[in-house]
Amino acid sequence: MKPGHIVLIGLPGVGKSTAGRSAAAQLGVAFVDIDDRIAFEAGRTVPEVLTEMGESAFRALERDHMARAMKEPPQVIATGGGWAAQPGNLETVAGRAIVIYLEVTPEVAADRVGDAADRPILAGGPLLEKMKELLGRREKYYRRADHTIKTDDMTDTLVGSAIAALARRHAGL
Repeated sequence: MKPGHIVLIGLPGVGKSTAGRSAAAQLGVAFVDIDDRIAFEAGRTVPEVLTEMGESAFRALERDHMARAMKEPPQVIATGGGWAAQPGNLETVAGRAIVIYLEVTPEVAADRVGDAADRPILAGGPLLEKMKELLGRREKYYRRADHTIKTDDMTDTLVGSAIAALARRHAGL
């Protein structure tokens, strides 16, 4: 039996949500954005949740929402940028999902994010330096993905098509 879920990981600004929606539409399956679910349930934005509850509480919510999503029918799931770097998270989806790393250079990610006002994890310094720092800390986890799509020169629609192709070939979708 092939895993049915597609889990997208990568830096903020890589397009996990927009390309994920495109892939889900092409595959005819649901799309789940873990950050959106957290915000909806909390009745606050993700930055508000992070500020009010702290990062460790936010990461616990991420784990809970991912566990719930994994019990649902096969779908495309966009994680937060730091989900994959949390201990044990990649292991919880192993064998049940195809994990796809949407790779982007820090320069392109910083350009796509813009002013990052709604991303507290990127606050406190020049955006490009923060992206480089995040990639430095997270890349070893991102590299554990089942597949990688280099997205620098691709539109979200093309990335969505690449995700859908991998899903058809490896996840039985």
